[in-house]
Amino acid sequence: MVSARRSFEGALPIATLSRLCEVLADTGGDVQFELDFGRDSLGISYVDVRARASLTVVCQRTLEPFALPVTVDTRLGLIKLERDEAGLPPDCEPLLVAEDGRLSPADVIEDELLLALPLVPVNPDSSLPDEVTGHDPEQMHAGEGHSENPFAVLRELKK
Repeated sequence: MVSARRSFEGALPIATLSRLCEVLADTGGDVQFELDFGRDSLGISYVDVRARASLTVVCQRTLEPFALPVTVDTRLGLIKLERDEAGLPPDCEPLLVAEDGRLSPADVIEDELLLALPLVPVNPDSSLPDEVTGHDPEQMHAGEGHSENPFAVLRELKK
């Protein structure tokens, strides 16, 4: 595929990506992907990976599922030995391939999507409920001009 500078594009059902499904709240939908194989001017074999998907994850603030748009656009340098990583250009991530040079495109796409997920997913449109924060909006507005000194208790102990 590298020598022929092959390109692939298509859609992959999210439900077929078992490791990714373990961290999702819903496995519906597809991943749109493009893979472009080639060799750069230094003779280094690479694959350009582009993928887009809307992944349903659980917000760690509200514990509600939400759709997280994920986009991957990266170049992976194909290496057979770990020591070959030092010869890769700085904009190229290493991808260790088997001795026979084969790789599974679905596994590559799945790996890149897993790496693109946030460690702690938080819905940007969410906020904590008042019961959790202990703030009552009515009390917040009533006491706006009054601020209590947090060290007042220490002042009393000093006397």
